[in-house]
Amino acid sequence: MGISTALNNALSGLSATSRTAQVISGNLANALTEGYATREVSLSARNTTGGVRVEGIQRHVDQALAADMMLSAGERAEAWTKADFLKGVERAIGLPGEAQSLPGRMAAFEASLVTAATRPEDDNRLSAAIARAGEVVGALDAASGAIQTARARADGEIAQAVEQVNTALEQLQRINRTVVSATTSGHVTAGLLDQGDQLLAQLSEVVPIRSVPRDNGAIAVFTTGGAILLDGTVARLEFTESNVVAPHMTGDNGLLSGLTINGVAVEPRGPNSPVGGGRLSALFELRDGVAVEAQRDLDAVARDLITRFEAPGPDPGLSPGDPGLFTDAGAAFDATGEVGLAGRIALNAQADPGQGGAAWRLRDGLGAAGPGPAGDSSLLQAMVNALADPESMASGGLGATQRDLSGHIGALVSRIGQERLSQDQSLTFANARHSELSDMAARNAVDSDDQMQRLLQVEQAYAANARLIETINTMMDRLLRI
Repeated sequence: MGISTALNNALSGLSATSRTAQVISGNLANALTEGYATREVSLSARNTTGGVRVEGIQRHVDQALAADMMLSAGERAEAWTKADFLKGVERAIGLPGEAQSLPGRMAAFEASLVTAATRPEDDNRLSAAIARAGEVVGALDAASGAIQTARARADGEIAQAVEQVNTALEQLQRINRTVVSATTSGHVTAGLLDQGDQLLAQLSEVVPIRSVPRDNGAIAVFTTGGAILLDGTVARLEFTESNVVAPHMTGDNGLLSGLTINGVAVEPRGPNSPVGGGRLSALFELRDGVAVEAQRDLDAVARDLITRFEAPGPDPGLSPGDPGLFTDAGAAFDATGEVGLAGRIALNAQADPGQGGAAWRLRDGLGAAGPGPAGDSSLLQAMVNALADPESMASGGLGATQRDLSGHIGALVSRIGQERLSQDQSLTFANARHSELSDMAARNAVDSDDQMQRLLQVEQAYAANARLIETINTMMDRLLRI
Protein backbone atom coordinates (compact mmCIF):
# COMPACT_ATOMS: atom_id res chain seq x y z
CA MET A 1 0.00 0.00 0.00
CA GLY A 2 1.42 3.36 -1.02
CA ILE A 3 1.68 6.41 1.18
CA SER A 4 -1.05 8.25 -0.76
CA THR A 5 -3.42 5.30 -0.36
CA ALA A 6 -2.69 5.15 3.36
CA LEU A 7 -3.34 8.89 3.62
CA ASN A 8 -6.64 8.62 1.74
CA ASN A 9 -7.70 5.75 3.99
CA ALA A 10 -6.88 7.75 7.10
CA LEU A 11 -8.72 10.82 5.80
CA SER A 12 -11.80 8.75 4.97
CA GLY A 13 -11.61 7.27 8.46
CA LEU A 14 -11.46 10.74 10.00
CA SER A 15 -14.45 11.82 7.93
CA ALA A 16 -16.45 8.73 8.90
CA THR A 17 -15.65 9.01 12.60
CA SER A 18 -16.43 12.74 12.55
CA ARG A 19 -19.83 12.06 10.96
CA THR A 20 -20.46 9.24 13.43
CA ALA A 21 -19.59 11.48 16.38
CA GLN A 22 -22.01 14.09 15.04
CA VAL A 23 -24.83 11.55 14.80
CA ILE A 24 -24.12 10.13 18.28
CA SER A 25 -24.15 13.62 19.80
CA GLY A 26 -27.51 14.22 18.11
CA ASN A 27 -28.84 10.98 19.58
CA LEU A 28 -27.73 11.96 23.07
CA ALA A 29 -29.17 15.46 22.71
CA ASN A 30 -32.57 14.00 21.71
CA ALA A 31 -32.64 11.16 24.23
CA LEU A 32 -35.75 12.68 25.83
CA THR A 33 -37.36 13.96 22.63
CA GLU A 34 -40.67 12.19 22.03
CA GLY A 35 -40.91 10.61 18.61
CA TYR A 36 -37.15 10.76 17.96
CA ALA A 37 -35.71 7.65 16.33
CA THR A 38 -32.12 6.65 17.08
CA ARG A 39 -29.77 7.33 14.17
CA GLU A 40 -26.78 5.26 13.15
CA VAL A 41 -24.20 5.95 10.46
CA SER A 42 -24.12 3.26 7.80
CA LEU A 43 -20.52 2.55 6.68
CA SER A 44 -19.03 0.36 3.98
CA ALA A 45 -15.51 -0.48 2.81
CA ARG A 46 -14.17 0.96 -0.42
CA ASN A 47 -13.25 -2.13 -2.35
CA THR A 48 -11.12 -0.45 -5.00
CA THR A 49 -9.39 2.45 -3.29
CA GLY A 50 -9.62 1.24 0.30
CA GLY A 51 -10.81 3.27 3.21
CA VAL A 52 -14.38 3.69 4.39
CA ARG A 53 -17.47 5.22 2.82
CA VAL A 54 -20.46 6.82 4.60
CA GLU A 55 -23.46 5.24 2.92
CA GLY A 56 -26.09 7.20 4.83
CA ILE A 57 -27.93 7.63 8.11
CA GLN A 58 -30.23 4.85 9.28
CA ARG A 59 -33.23 5.35 11.63
CA HIS A 60 -33.95 2.47 14.00
CA VAL A 61 -37.74 2.12 14.22
CA ASP A 62 -39.71 -0.95 15.26
CA GLN A 63 -42.39 -0.80 12.56
CA ALA A 64 -44.59 -3.44 14.19
CA LEU A 65 -44.50 -1.58 17.51
CA ALA A 66 -45.19 1.73 15.77
CA ALA A 67 -48.23 0.21 14.06
CA ASP A 68 -49.54 -1.12 17.38
CA MET A 69 -48.98 2.29 18.97
CA MET A 70 -51.09 3.98 16.29
CA LEU A 71 -53.95 1.53 16.75
CA SER A 72 -53.72 1.88 20.52
CA ALA A 73 -53.87 5.67 20.27
CA GLY A 74 -57.11 5.44 18.30
CA GLU A 75 -58.66 2.99 20.77
CA ARG A 76 -57.72 5.18 23.71
CA ALA A 77 -59.10 8.35 22.11
CA GLU A 78 -62.36 6.57 21.25
CA ALA A 79 -62.79 5.19 24.77
CA TRP A 80 -61.98 8.51 26.43
CA THR A 81 -64.44 10.43 24.23
CA LYS A 82 -67.31 8.06 25.03
CA ALA A 83 -66.49 7.80 28.74
CA ASP A 84 -66.31 11.57 29.10
CA PHE A 85 -69.73 12.00 27.46
CA LEU A 86 -71.40 9.35 29.63
CA LYS A 87 -69.98 10.96 32.77
CA GLY A 88 -71.56 14.23 31.66
CA VAL A 89 -74.96 12.59 31.13
CA GLU A 90 -74.70 10.86 34.49
CA ARG A 91 -73.93 14.18 36.17
CA ALA A 92 -76.84 15.88 34.37
CA ILE A 93 -79.39 13.27 35.50
CA GLY A 94 -77.80 12.74 38.90
CA LEU A 95 -77.73 9.79 41.25
CA PRO A 96 -80.26 8.52 43.79
CA GLY A 97 -79.66 10.20 47.13
CA GLU A 98 -78.56 13.49 45.57
CA ALA A 99 -81.16 16.17 46.32
CA GLN A 100 -80.50 18.05 43.06
CA SER A 101 -80.75 14.93 40.87
CA LEU A 102 -83.77 13.82 38.86
CA PRO A 103 -84.38 10.87 41.25
CA GLY A 104 -84.00 13.25 44.19
CA ARG A 105 -86.43 15.78 42.71
CA MET A 106 -88.99 13.07 42.00
CA ALA A 107 -88.70 11.68 45.55
CA ALA A 108 -89.18 15.18 46.96
CA PHE A 109 -92.29 15.71 44.77
CA GLU A 110 -93.84 12.43 45.89
CA ALA A 111 -93.12 13.28 49.53
CA SER A 112 -94.66 16.73 49.11
CA LEU A 113 -97.88 15.19 47.70
CA VAL A 114 -98.09 12.85 50.68
CA THR A 115 -97.52 15.77 53.04
CA ALA A 116 -100.19 17.86 51.28
CA ALA A 117 -102.66 14.96 51.43
CA THR A 118 -102.37 14.85 55.23
CA ARG A 119 -103.30 18.55 55.49
CA PRO A 120 -105.14 19.45 52.25
CA GLU A 121 -106.41 22.71 53.71
CA ASP A 122 -102.84 24.02 54.15
CA ASP A 123 -102.08 26.34 51.22
CA ASN A 124 -98.37 26.30 52.07
CA ARG A 125 -98.24 22.54 51.60
CA LEU A 126 -100.08 22.80 48.30
CA SER A 127 -97.68 25.53 47.12
CA ALA A 128 -94.72 23.40 48.22
CA ALA A 129 -96.02 20.44 46.17
CA ILE A 130 -96.39 22.68 43.10
CA ALA A 131 -92.82 23.95 43.66
CA ARG A 132 -91.50 20.39 43.90
CA ALA A 133 -93.35 19.49 40.70
CA GLY A 134 -91.68 22.47 39.02
CA GLU A 135 -88.29 21.18 40.19
CA VAL A 136 -88.98 17.81 38.53
CA VAL A 137 -89.79 19.67 35.32
CA GLY A 138 -86.58 21.67 35.70
CA ALA A 139 -84.50 18.52 36.27
CA LEU A 140 -85.88 16.89 33.11
CA ASP A 141 -85.32 20.05 31.10
CA ALA A 142 -81.76 20.45 32.44
CA ALA A 143 -80.86 16.85 31.63
CA SER A 144 -82.30 17.19 28.13
CA GLY A 145 -80.43 20.47 27.64
CA ALA A 146 -77.16 18.88 28.78
CA ILE A 147 -77.58 16.04 26.27
CA GLN A 148 -78.28 18.42 23.39
CA THR A 149 -75.40 20.67 24.42
CA ALA A 150 -73.11 17.64 24.34
CA ARG A 151 -74.44 16.72 20.88
CA ALA A 152 -73.79 20.25 19.62
CA ARG A 153 -70.29 20.16 21.09
CA ALA A 154 -69.66 16.81 19.41
CA ASP A 155 -70.82 18.27 16.09
CA GLY A 156 -68.33 21.12 16.45
CA GLU A 157 -65.54 18.76 17.47
CA ILE A 158 -66.25 16.61 14.42
CA ALA A 159 -65.60 19.64 12.24
CA GLN A 160 -62.33 20.29 14.09
CA ALA A 161 -61.28 16.65 13.79
CA VAL A 162 -61.97 16.60 10.05
CA GLU A 163 -59.89 19.75 9.61
CA GLN A 164 -57.11 18.19 11.71
CA VAL A 165 -57.10 15.09 9.49
CA ASN A 166 -57.01 17.16 6.28
CA THR A 167 -54.18 19.34 7.58
CA ALA A 168 -52.12 16.34 8.71
CA LEU A 169 -52.60 14.58 5.37
CA GLU A 170 -51.50 17.65 3.43
CA GLN A 171 -48.41 17.97 5.61
CA LEU A 172 -47.61 14.29 5.15
CA GLN A 173 -47.91 14.70 1.39
CA ARG A 174 -45.44 17.60 1.47
CA ILE A 175 -43.06 15.54 3.61
CA ASN A 176 -43.39 12.68 1.13
CA ARG A 177 -42.37 14.91 -1.75
CA THR A 178 -39.44 16.36 0.17
CA VAL A 179 -38.25 12.91 1.30
CA VAL A 180 -38.40 11.52 -2.23
CA SER A 181 -36.45 14.50 -3.57
CA ALA A 182 -33.87 14.30 -0.77
CA THR A 183 -33.46 10.53 -1.14
CA THR A 184 -32.87 10.69 -4.88
CA SER A 185 -30.34 13.48 -4.27
CA GLY A 186 -28.50 11.52 -1.59
CA HIS A 187 -29.43 13.82 1.29
CA VAL A 188 -30.27 12.77 4.85
CA THR A 189 -34.03 12.40 5.50
CA ALA A 190 -34.08 11.23 9.12
CA GLY A 191 -35.45 14.53 10.46
CA LEU A 192 -38.22 14.58 7.88
CA LEU A 193 -39.15 11.01 8.72
CA ASP A 194 -39.36 11.94 12.42
CA GLN A 195 -41.79 14.73 11.52
CA GLY A 196 -43.81 12.27 9.47
CA ASP A 197 -44.00 9.83 12.39
CA GLN A 198 -45.21 12.59 14.70
CA LEU A 199 -47.96 13.51 12.23
CA LEU A 200 -48.97 9.86 11.94
CA ALA A 201 -49.19 9.63 15.74
CA GLN A 202 -51.47 12.68 15.87
CA LEU A 203 -53.58 11.40 12.98
CA SER A 204 -53.99 7.94 14.52
CA GLU A 205 -55.86 9.38 17.52
CA VAL A 206 -58.54 10.78 15.23
CA VAL A 207 -58.69 7.93 12.69
CA PRO A 208 -57.02 4.52 13.18
CA ILE A 209 -54.45 4.16 10.40
CA ARG A 210 -51.66 2.05 9.01
CA SER A 211 -48.74 3.36 7.00
CA VAL A 212 -47.18 1.44 4.12
CA PRO A 213 -43.70 2.25 2.70
CA ARG A 214 -43.41 3.36 -0.89
CA ASP A 215 -40.41 4.00 -3.14
CA ASN A 216 -37.67 6.45 -2.10
CA GLY A 217 -38.82 6.80 1.48
CA ALA A 218 -42.41 7.91 0.81
CA ILE A 219 -45.35 6.36 2.65
CA ALA A 220 -48.99 5.60 1.94
CA VAL A 221 -51.64 5.94 4.64
CA PHE A 222 -54.78 3.79 4.92
CA THR A 223 -57.45 3.59 7.57
CA THR A 224 -57.88 0.22 9.22
CA GLY A 225 -61.32 0.22 7.63
CA GLY A 226 -59.82 0.30 4.15
CA ALA A 227 -60.10 3.96 3.12
CA ILE A 228 -57.12 5.41 1.21
CA LEU A 229 -56.03 8.66 2.83
CA LEU A 230 -52.67 9.15 1.14
CA ASP A 231 -51.06 7.24 -1.69
CA GLY A 232 -49.42 9.64 -4.08
CA THR A 233 -52.47 11.89 -3.95
CA VAL A 234 -54.12 13.00 -0.74
CA ALA A 235 -57.76 12.33 0.15
CA ARG A 236 -59.98 15.08 1.49
CA LEU A 237 -62.58 14.62 4.20
CA GLU A 238 -65.59 16.93 4.24
CA PHE A 239 -68.13 17.74 6.94
CA THR A 240 -70.47 20.70 7.49
CA GLU A 241 -70.92 21.90 11.06
CA SER A 242 -74.49 22.71 12.09
CA ASN A 243 -75.39 25.99 13.77
CA VAL A 244 -78.19 24.30 15.73
CA VAL A 245 -78.53 20.75 17.06
CA ALA A 246 -82.06 19.83 18.18
CA PRO A 247 -83.33 16.49 19.55
CA HIS A 248 -85.04 15.55 16.27
CA MET A 249 -81.93 16.25 14.18
CA THR A 250 -79.54 13.38 13.42
CA GLY A 251 -77.16 12.35 10.71
CA ASP A 252 -79.35 9.31 10.03
CA ASN A 253 -82.34 11.44 8.98
CA GLY A 254 -80.16 13.85 7.03
CA LEU A 255 -80.74 16.88 9.25
CA LEU A 256 -77.12 16.85 10.41
CA SER A 257 -74.07 16.49 8.22
CA GLY A 258 -72.50 13.14 7.48
CA LEU A 259 -68.94 12.48 6.34
CA THR A 260 -67.55 12.28 2.82
CA ILE A 261 -64.13 11.21 1.55
CA ASN A 262 -63.27 12.71 -1.83
CA GLY A 263 -66.94 13.59 -2.25
CA VAL A 264 -68.21 10.06 -1.56
CA ALA A 265 -70.46 9.62 1.47
CA VAL A 266 -69.14 7.05 3.96
CA GLU A 267 -70.59 5.53 7.11
CA PRO A 268 -69.00 7.60 9.91
CA ARG A 269 -69.68 5.17 12.76
CA GLY A 270 -70.30 1.52 13.49
CA PRO A 271 -68.48 -1.69 12.57
CA ASN A 272 -68.69 -1.03 8.83
CA SER A 273 -67.27 2.48 9.00
CA PRO A 274 -63.99 3.04 7.10
CA VAL A 275 -62.99 5.54 9.80
CA GLY A 276 -64.25 3.53 12.78
CA GLY A 277 -62.27 3.04 15.96
CA GLY A 278 -60.90 6.50 16.72
CA ARG A 279 -62.03 9.83 18.08
CA LEU A 280 -63.80 10.89 14.88
CA SER A 281 -66.14 7.89 14.78
CA ALA A 282 -66.68 8.17 18.56
CA LEU A 283 -67.91 11.74 18.12
CA PHE A 284 -70.34 10.62 15.42
CA GLU A 285 -71.48 7.78 17.70
CA LEU A 286 -72.15 10.25 20.50
CA ARG A 287 -73.99 12.73 18.31
CA ASP A 288 -76.18 10.22 16.48
CA GLY A 289 -76.12 7.14 18.72
CA VAL A 290 -75.45 7.25 22.45
CA ALA A 291 -76.83 10.76 22.99
CA VAL A 292 -79.92 10.08 20.88
CA GLU A 293 -80.63 6.94 22.93
CA ALA A 294 -80.17 8.85 26.19
CA GLN A 295 -82.59 11.53 24.98
CA ARG A 296 -85.05 8.84 23.88
CA ASP A 297 -85.12 7.26 27.33
CA LEU A 298 -85.34 10.63 29.05
CA ASP A 299 -88.30 11.53 26.80
CA ALA A 300 -89.91 8.19 27.69
CA VAL A 301 -89.68 9.08 31.39
CA ALA A 302 -91.22 12.49 30.68
CA ARG A 303 -94.01 10.80 28.71
CA ASP A 304 -94.72 8.42 31.58
CA LEU A 305 -94.90 11.34 34.01
CA ILE A 306 -97.28 13.34 31.79
CA THR A 307 -99.62 10.47 30.95
CA ARG A 308 -99.99 9.36 34.58
CA PHE A 309 -101.76 12.67 35.29
CA GLU A 310 -103.86 12.85 32.10
CA ALA A 311 -107.36 11.38 31.62
CA PRO A 312 -108.37 8.81 32.67
CA GLY A 313 -106.05 9.64 35.53
CA PRO A 314 -106.41 10.91 39.06
CA ASP A 315 -108.28 14.11 38.12
CA PRO A 316 -111.89 13.13 37.28
CA GLY A 317 -112.57 16.59 35.87
CA LEU A 318 -110.24 16.04 32.89
CA SER A 319 -111.56 14.85 29.55
CA PRO A 320 -109.52 12.96 26.95
CA GLY A 321 -107.27 15.47 25.19
CA ASP A 322 -107.10 17.82 28.19
CA PRO A 323 -103.60 18.52 29.55
CA GLY A 324 -102.94 17.21 33.04
CA LEU A 325 -100.70 18.56 35.78
CA PHE A 326 -97.66 18.02 33.51
CA THR A 327 -97.94 19.15 29.90
CA ASP A 328 -96.07 19.21 26.62
CA ALA A 329 -95.37 22.96 26.48
CA GLY A 330 -98.88 23.60 27.78
CA ALA A 331 -100.65 21.02 25.63
CA ALA A 332 -101.67 17.42 26.15
CA PHE A 333 -99.21 14.72 25.18
CA ASP A 334 -99.12 13.77 21.48
CA ALA A 335 -97.37 10.49 20.74
CA THR A 336 -96.28 11.75 17.31
CA GLY A 337 -94.13 14.45 18.91
CA GLU A 338 -92.34 12.59 21.68
CA VAL A 339 -88.80 13.40 20.54
CA GLY A 340 -87.43 16.17 22.74
CA LEU A 341 -90.37 15.95 25.19
CA ALA A 342 -88.13 16.14 28.26
CA GLY A 343 -87.00 19.59 27.12
CA ARG A 344 -90.58 20.83 26.58
CA ILE A 345 -92.34 19.43 29.64
CA ALA A 346 -94.04 22.14 31.69
CA LEU A 347 -96.47 22.56 34.56
CA ASN A 348 -100.11 23.22 33.77
CA ALA A 349 -100.61 26.97 34.11
CA GLN A 350 -103.94 26.42 35.91
CA ALA A 351 -102.15 25.09 39.00
CA ASP A 352 -98.95 27.10 38.81
CA PRO A 353 -99.02 30.43 40.68
CA GLY A 354 -95.98 31.49 38.70
CA GLN A 355 -98.09 31.36 35.52
CA GLY A 356 -101.15 33.00 37.02
CA GLY A 357 -102.78 29.82 38.30
CA ALA A 358 -103.74 28.71 41.78
CA ALA A 359 -102.16 26.00 43.93
CA TRP A 360 -105.57 24.95 45.36
CA ARG A 361 -106.37 23.37 41.95
CA LEU A 362 -103.87 20.67 42.89
CA ARG A 363 -106.43 19.67 45.57
CA ASP A 364 -109.70 20.50 43.79
CA GLY A 365 -108.95 19.74 40.12
CA LEU A 366 -107.41 21.67 37.25
CA GLY A 367 -110.80 22.56 35.82
CA ALA A 368 -112.33 23.74 39.10
CA ALA A 369 -113.84 27.23 38.90
CA GLY A 370 -113.29 27.85 42.60
CA PRO A 371 -111.93 26.20 45.74
CA GLY A 372 -113.77 23.12 46.93
CA PRO A 373 -113.93 21.52 50.38
CA ALA A 374 -110.63 22.35 52.07
CA GLY A 375 -110.42 19.01 53.83
CA ASP A 376 -110.88 16.83 50.73
CA SER A 377 -107.60 14.96 50.08
CA SER A 378 -108.98 12.41 47.63
CA LEU A 379 -107.39 13.98 44.51
CA LEU A 380 -104.03 14.42 46.23
CA GLN A 381 -104.08 10.81 47.36
CA ALA A 382 -105.05 9.70 43.85
CA MET A 383 -101.98 11.58 42.51
CA VAL A 384 -99.77 9.76 45.02
CA ASN A 385 -101.24 6.48 43.84
CA ALA A 386 -100.76 7.44 40.18
CA LEU A 387 -97.05 7.87 40.76
CA ALA A 388 -96.84 4.58 42.67
CA ASP A 389 -98.83 2.44 40.25
CA PRO A 390 -96.62 -0.14 38.47
CA GLU A 391 -96.82 0.42 34.73
CA SER A 392 -94.66 -0.50 31.77
CA MET A 393 -93.02 2.17 29.65
CA ALA A 394 -94.89 2.97 26.43
CA SER A 395 -91.65 3.92 24.65
CA GLY A 396 -87.90 4.11 25.11
CA GLY A 397 -85.36 1.38 25.64
CA LEU A 398 -85.73 0.68 29.34
CA GLY A 399 -87.72 -2.52 28.81
CA ALA A 400 -91.33 -3.57 29.37
CA THR A 401 -90.98 -4.21 33.10
CA GLN A 402 -93.77 -2.68 35.14
CA ARG A 403 -92.47 -0.14 37.65
CA ASP A 404 -93.63 2.96 39.46
CA LEU A 405 -92.35 6.25 38.07
CA SER A 406 -89.40 6.37 40.46
CA GLY A 407 -88.53 2.83 39.37
CA HIS A 408 -88.41 3.93 35.72
CA ILE A 409 -86.16 6.84 36.65
CA GLY A 410 -83.97 4.44 38.62
CA ALA A 411 -83.76 2.15 35.59
CA LEU A 412 -82.64 5.11 33.47
CA VAL A 413 -79.98 6.08 35.99
CA SER A 414 -78.84 2.46 36.24
CA ARG A 415 -78.53 2.06 32.47
CA ILE A 416 -76.49 5.23 32.12
CA GLY A 417 -74.31 4.16 35.05
CA GLN A 418 -73.71 0.70 33.61
CA GLU A 419 -72.75 2.16 30.23
CA ARG A 420 -70.43 4.63 31.92
CA LEU A 421 -68.83 1.86 34.00
CA SER A 422 -68.38 -0.32 30.91
CA GLN A 423 -66.78 2.56 29.04
CA ASP A 424 -64.53 3.35 32.00
CA GLN A 425 -63.33 -0.24 31.92
CA SER A 426 -62.64 0.06 28.19
CA LEU A 427 -60.73 3.27 28.85
CA THR A 428 -58.72 1.65 31.63
CA PHE A 429 -57.78 -1.22 29.34
CA ALA A 430 -56.91 1.15 26.48
CA ASN A 431 -54.78 3.31 28.79
CA ALA A 432 -52.97 0.25 30.16
CA ARG A 433 -52.27 -1.10 26.68
CA HIS A 434 -51.08 2.25 25.39
CA SER A 435 -48.91 2.75 28.47
CA GLU A 436 -47.28 -0.66 28.01
CA LEU A 437 -46.63 0.03 24.34
CA SER A 438 -45.20 3.43 25.25
CA ASP A 439 -42.86 1.76 27.75
CA MET A 440 -41.75 -0.66 25.06
CA ALA A 441 -41.14 2.24 22.70
CA ALA A 442 -39.18 4.03 25.41
CA ARG A 443 -36.97 0.99 25.87
CA ASN A 444 -36.30 1.09 22.13
CA ALA A 445 -35.45 4.80 22.25
CA VAL A 446 -31.97 6.28 22.58
CA ASP A 447 -29.82 4.20 24.93
CA SER A 448 -27.45 6.79 26.39
CA ASP A 449 -25.09 4.16 27.83
CA ASP A 450 -24.78 2.44 24.47
CA GLN A 451 -24.26 5.78 22.71
CA MET A 452 -21.50 6.75 25.17
CA GLN A 453 -19.74 3.43 24.53
CA ARG A 454 -19.98 4.07 20.80
CA LEU A 455 -18.60 7.55 21.34
CA LEU A 456 -15.57 6.09 23.13
CA GLN A 457 -15.01 3.75 20.19
CA VAL A 458 -15.31 6.69 17.80
CA GLU A 459 -12.79 8.61 19.87
CA GLN A 460 -10.32 5.72 19.66
CA ALA A 461 -10.85 5.34 15.92
CA TYR A 462 -10.46 9.09 15.41
CA ALA A 463 -7.23 9.09 17.43
CA ALA A 464 -5.89 6.12 15.46
CA ASN A 465 -6.60 7.78 12.11
CA ALA A 466 -5.14 11.06 13.34
CA ARG A 467 -2.03 9.20 14.53
CA LEU A 468 -1.73 7.53 11.12
CA ILE A 469 -1.88 10.91 9.37
CA GLU A 470 0.71 12.26 11.78
CA THR A 471 2.97 9.26 11.04
CA ILE A 472 2.54 9.72 7.29
CA ASN A 473 3.37 13.41 7.67
CA THR A 474 6.56 12.51 9.55
CA MET A 475 7.53 10.00 6.86
CA MET A 476 6.95 12.58 4.14
CA ASP A 477 9.12 15.12 5.95
CA ARG A 478 11.98 12.60 6.23
CA LEU A 479 11.66 11.60 2.59
CA LEU A 480 11.78 15.20 1.49
CA ARG A 481 14.97 15.77 3.46
CA ILE A 482 16.78 12.90 1.71
